[in-house]
Amino acid sequence: MLFGRRKQLVKRILIVEDEPLTAFENEHVLREADYEVVATVDDLDEALDILDREKVDLVLSDVRLRKQQTGIHLARAAREKGVPTLFATGHPYPGAAEIAVGCLMKPYTERQLCKAIDSVDRHLQGEKVKPFKGLELFVHEDEKE
Repeated sequence: MLFGRRKQLVKRILIVEDEPLTAFENEHVLREADYEVVATVDDLDEALDILDREKVDLVLSDVRLRKQQTGIHLARAAREKGVPTLFATGHPYPGAAEIAVGCLMKPYTERQLCKAIDSVDRHLQGEKVKPFKGLELFVHEDEKE
């Protein structure tokens, strides 16, 4: 790739966040960074419905959602469909490595959010990525050589 852009796997993102300001900010930042935001929702059932109907390359989800729901069930369902999940959360989940591609800890900046998505994209393409402080990337058994 000489003088060209690297091919992106992650283009269409589903945002699942129950904090309205964070959801709005994430949507704005990702659109400005030329990602297509499929939808921004705060409800597990809505997110699952969108996963059934739309092509999604990455789910960006909080671990805790409204009405005592969690992004954990969503990440499991997304993984079954072959869609990776990046948790963006202030509440780490001990089993995240089993169901998600990574975890971005809150609070994070706009730049960190974009860099995290780019890191996930590179990670999914098999590149060795050194995560920055606040980002953890997971390697699943089926990805190990």
